[in-house]
This record gives sequence, C-alpha cells and structure tokens, in this order.
Amino acid sequence: MYKKILVITICLLATYSLWAGNDNDTVNVQTLEEVSVVSTRNADGNNLSASNIGSSRLTEQNFGQNLPFLLSTVPSLVTTSDDGLGVGYTYFRIRGTDHTRINMTVNGIPLNDSESQTVFWVNMTDFASSLKSVQVQRGVGTSTNGSAAFGASVNMQTAGVAESPYATVGFNGGMYNTLREVVKVGTGVMPSRFVFDAKFSKVNSDGYLERAFSDLYSYSASAGYVGTNSMVKLIVFGGKEKTYMAWDGIGKKQLAANRRFNPAGADYDESGNIVGFYDNQTDNYRQNHIQLHFSHFFMPELSMNAALHYTKGSGYYEQFKDNAKLKSYNLSEKVVVDGKEVNIKRTDIVRRKNLDNDFFGGVWSLNYVQDAFDLHFGGALNRYDGAHFGNVIFARNYPLPLKDFEYYRNNGQKTDGNVYLKGAYRLERWLSIFGDLQYRYVGYTISGINDQGLKPIEVSRRYHFFNPKAGIAYSQGGHNAYASFAIANREPSRSNFTEAGANDVPLPERLFDYELGYNLVRDRFSIGANLYFMNYKNQLVLTGKYSDTGAYLTQNVEKSYRTGIEIVGGVRIFDWLSWDANITLSRNKIIDFSDWFDVYEYDPATQQSDWKDNVKTDIGTTDISFSPSITAGSRISISYKGFGADVHTTVVGSQYLSNVMNKDASLPAYSFTNVVLSYKLPVGNIARNITFSVTANNVFNSLFVSNGGAIGSFVFDKGEAHDYSMARLQYTPWFYAQAGFNIHGGVTVDF
Repeated sequence: MYKKILVITICLLATYSLWAGNDNDTVNVQTLEEVSVVSTRNADGNNLSASNIGSSRLTEQNFGQNLPFLLSTVPSLVTTSDDGLGVGYTYFRIRGTDHTRINMTVNGIPLNDSESQTVFWVNMTDFASSLKSVQVQRGVGTSTNGSAAFGASVNMQTAGVAESPYATVGFNGGMYNTLREVVKVGTGVMPSRFVFDAKFSKVNSDGYLERAFSDLYSYSASAGYVGTNSMVKLIVFGGKEKTYMAWDGIGKKQLAANRRFNPAGADYDESGNIVGFYDNQTDNYRQNHIQLHFSHFFMPELSMNAALHYTKGSGYYEQFKDNAKLKSYNLSEKVVVDGKEVNIKRTDIVRRKNLDNDFFGGVWSLNYVQDAFDLHFGGALNRYDGAHFGNVIFARNYPLPLKDFEYYRNNGQKTDGNVYLKGAYRLERWLSIFGDLQYRYVGYTISGINDQGLKPIEVSRRYHFFNPKAGIAYSQGGHNAYASFAIANREPSRSNFTEAGANDVPLPERLFDYELGYNLVRDRFSIGANLYFMNYKNQLVLTGKYSDTGAYLTQNVEKSYRTGIEIVGGVRIFDWLSWDANITLSRNKIIDFSDWFDVYEYDPATQQSDWKDNVKTDIGTTDISFSPSITAGSRISISYKGFGADVHTTVVGSQYLSNVMNKDASLPAYSFTNVVLSYKLPVGNIARNITFSVTANNVFNSLFVSNGGAIGSFVFDKGEAHDYSMARLQYTPWFYAQAGFNIHGGVTVDF
C-alpha cells in the first residue's frame, strides 16, 4: 500500500515539475534548495544561540571521524567516543544535554531513532562529506520535525545541486591503521535540467582502544529535475557498520596500568584471570534512507516544500557472556548428558540481540516571505515499527540444539505528528518580533517479552504537547540584541521504560527556556554574549549508569535548571589571519534530589558482599551529572595563497559521573589541541586542484578521559549498624580513555 502511494506521488510531482518548467526562464537552483530547510532553521544570523557551519569547515579536519567531532568548535558542545578516536560510536552533549535530547534533521526530515531518540553516527560514516551546511541551535530553538529539541537542535542540509560537472577523489591515512577513501561525482545541471550526484566512502580503523576496530562504508546519491519555479529531488543515503564493542569502560587501576585496555569479550578462568577474548564481539548494522523532495515557488513571496521519507534499519550485536546463568536466557537447567539427567546452572554463552525497524512518513511546509513579514506553516506525520529479539547461538557443553533459539521478542510502535505556525514581523527596519506555536502528538506502545528479566512488558502511552515560543530582536549599526522565551515537552525514550527500576515510572519532561543575547559586529572583529536559563520539570537526567548495549540510563528529577553565559568573539588580525574564541560558564543543578541505592553487607571472612536492601536517600541540591561548569574553545586560522592552517584548542571543566557530587565518580578537567595544515595546488588542465592535508590531533598528548559511568551503593561490614550517611556511600566508576597524539595525512583531487 505504502509503495503504491509513494510511486503515485513521485509520478505526480515529477509531472507537475516538468509542466511548470520553462527552458527559456532563469533557474535559481540555490533558492529552490533552501525551501526544504528554511522553515526549520533560524534565519537570524545575529542570534548567538545558533551556529552555522559550512561544508569547507566540515572537511578541514575530516580524516574519517564522525560528525560530532567536526562540530567541536560550536560553543557549549562536548564530544566523546567509545573507540577513543571518534571513528566508532561517537556522542556529544550541548549545555550538558545529551544527544538523546537533541533534535537532528536532514533536509527537514527527522534523523533521530524514534525509540532511543538518538543518532548512531557510525551507521552513516563520513556523513560530513555529503553535507552542504549544518546549523546548531542551542536551547529550544525554532519548531522542527521529529523528536523534541530539549537542549539543542542540529539541522543538516545535504550537498546542493552543482551547476557544472565535477568529480572528487580523496584519501586519508594515519595512526591506528585509520584509512578513509571517498569518491564523489556529479553531472551538474544538464541542458535537460536533470542533475545526478553520487558519493561513496569507506572508513577503517583499529581504534585507539585494543580491538576497537571499525569497518564502515557509506553512500549517498541524488537525482533531480530543476524547473524554473519547481524542483523534484530524490535523495538516498545510508551505510553499513561492523565495530568491535568498546562500550564497557575500565576502572581507575586499569586506566593507570593500560589505558587502552578493552574488557569487551573477555573469557575468564575459574580464578578470574583472562585467558582470551571472543573474536566476534561485534556490533553489525545497516541503515538506508530514502527522501523524495518537491519544492515550488507559487510567486516570489510564496513557496512550499513537501517530502516523503523511508528509513530501513536492521542488524544485531553479538556478545560473549562468561559463566552466564541459563535461566537468564530461558534455557533449561535440567538436561540429559550420556543418558543421565544433570543440572547446569551456568555456562559460557554467545548471544545476539537483533533490531529490525522501519521508519516512514512525510513533512511539509508553506512559506510566505516578504520585506516586513515571514510566515511558515508546516508539520509532519511519521510512523515507526521496530522489532527487538534475541538469540542464543552458542552455549558451552550444552547438549540441547540452539539453532534459531529465541529467548525474547518485543515490538515497539510509535506515531509522531506535529503541526506548527511561526512568523516574524518587522515593526521597524531595526526591530522585529516573532512567535512560534507547535502542537505535537506522540503515541507509543511496546509489547512482548523484555530482555531485562525475560518479563512481559506492556507499554501504551499517548502524549499531547503544546510548545509555544516568542521573542524580540533588534539590529542596527552592527549592534544586535534579542530576547526569547520557549516551552518544550519531551516524552520518555524506550530505555526509560525497558530499563526502569522497580521504583521508577518515567514521566514526560518539560523545559522553560529563556534566552537573552547581544553582539557587536565590526569589519575586523565581533564580540557577543548569550545568557540562558533553562528551567526543567521532571527532567530526565543521566544517572551515570548504562545498559548492556551501552545506552545512557536516565531518571526523572522534579526540579532542576541549567543557566549560564556563552561568550563568543572573533578578530581578523590580517586578511590572512583570524582568531575566534568562545567560553561558556554555567551552573547545572538539581533541587532536592533523592535517589535509590543498593545496600550490601560485606563478610571479611569470605570476602564476599551480599545484597540486603534498596533504600531511598535524600541528598539535597546537587550538580547535574555530565555537566561541566566551564567549556571553552579557541581557533586560530591562516589562509594564504593556497596554504591553510587551523589550530583549535578545546577546554572542558571537571564533571561528575552521577548526581551525588562524589569525587570518586568524576572526570577531571581536560584540554587538547588539534592542528590542521593544508595546501591547495592548482594543476591546470589535468584537474582543478590537488589538496594536501595533515591533521595532528591532541598535539600535546593530553591523556584524558571524556566519558564514564558509576554505580553507587552502601557497603557495611557484617554485623555493623547501618548508618546511611553520605560518607558510607561508595562509588565504582569506569572511564573511556581518549587517544593521545595521533596524526593523519591525505590528498584530495578535484576534477
């Protein structure tokens, strides 16, 4: 049914576009392309809470890292990766808000996974080379499609239509056997007004951590027809990944002894010594995206965009579990061996956890823009259907057959729809007001057997959210100021239901976002500051705990806030030399925090700890986890006669791994500096130019960790009175080490 609708829609849009075109008219390709993202982007270039990054900036230090690492110059943004290099699983936070609460779209179409509400960049390696631009809006930002923008939004636009034919071949290679190859070709706009583009990338790396290899590829292709006032464009992109797991983390002692150690897949003997590692402890996933866009100008002031999309994802991760309980996998403990019934409670097993999901829907917008008035009316309706199931494929010394043995299965379905109306009116040339109203509906169900405890899980939730926004902006003579207020609401993610403890009932969260900014722009310099106050109700904060798939776990806190000031500035010292810098100073607090902790009793005689209880403890006002009070960046850029140099320094303050402010569960402050050198050499008739580049990351070899986790519990000696003071709370932290100095070089040929 859906395929028939898609084919009919393509035919209708293509027919209309051909009819609307006139070969004698001038084609404004760039204007037509902007229609697909104009309604979800902040068009005010003077708003300091929005950062725009073009394709040239994205490619400067791209040796195969995922997009978050290439956005590291954005104020208040902190990146981390499991493999230590940024090639494998990669994450980022903005203003302390983790990536599951950051709205991400491609050409206005939702990119976040509907259930986890995150983006797995490893599924689309080297996506940066497919992009024309990225806009990062900190705070709630303007209305967009898909998941809630609960701390920021990232709006990506794929590469635009080239007016003339082109081809690009690039190669990068460097430390830890990191290799990247990319090929891009395009026809430009042909006389028939058709245009075709394609790209293929391959990225391989051993990773900084032991065995944390990545074997990745991605592709993108587009075909379009450009009329005078209309454009139809079909875009496909996707990729496949195979990565060795690196999400377990290591403790302090191991970090000091061997910071590259990766415990994933370890096989232990009876004495607890590692005797080997499972070779195929890997994550395997394939994801393919299809987008069909139609843009049309009815008149110079009035345009529309409509798009259909479909995403198919499938894959699994395979994991060795040492000395696992059979009942945890629904395997019988009573088996017959050599004609005798025996009990087997534990053995080594290998399991696979599988995903098979479909995501499809449509987005649209109607845009009216003239000198004094901008109006955007749009919305989206999307549907997700995802199956989760697990198989045991091996059990050591287990006599029963295991082929296709399935020990759990559940299904998640989600309907997500929104409609918005937003506009801006210029009262004077220097003064404007804006408003934004959005209604969003979310329906989410889970049914089946949960992998946690193999218990039935039934979830059925309906959410109705109203998200208003308003503000005022002033701009005259290089002075720019603005003030805004916005409300955002967000539903819990899948893990909030499936990983919830006995005392946790996940609630939707609400954000009241206040922004106030000013900047001054002159020919040679600019400086500005943005004040923000983000007041939350039932915020789902990171606990410092992770699921067995490496997913962040969260819990609701009734009252919390994030507030701070973002200061940015830049100066063009000479025509060939510039310096840009930013710093964020913030406070991130939970009011009247309380949490549940396990209680263990330790027996010195046996040196064993037994679980006894689970208690709730009032803690008071605390810092929110993973929220440094200071982040800063500096970027020195040189561009002279084909030579380019970029020196980028990042500073991140200390941060806690839990919400209890325990020093044993914290990350120390760190900083690192990356240097990129390039030279573009024109080569006449053979090619347009050849670019040679060298990327040196962490040039001062800072041995830092950018992420971690922790579990807290009360531990008492046997027979000792239980005094639940904070002094008796013990934390077991783990850390994710990042690479020291590493260098990569490459060459790119543009034809």
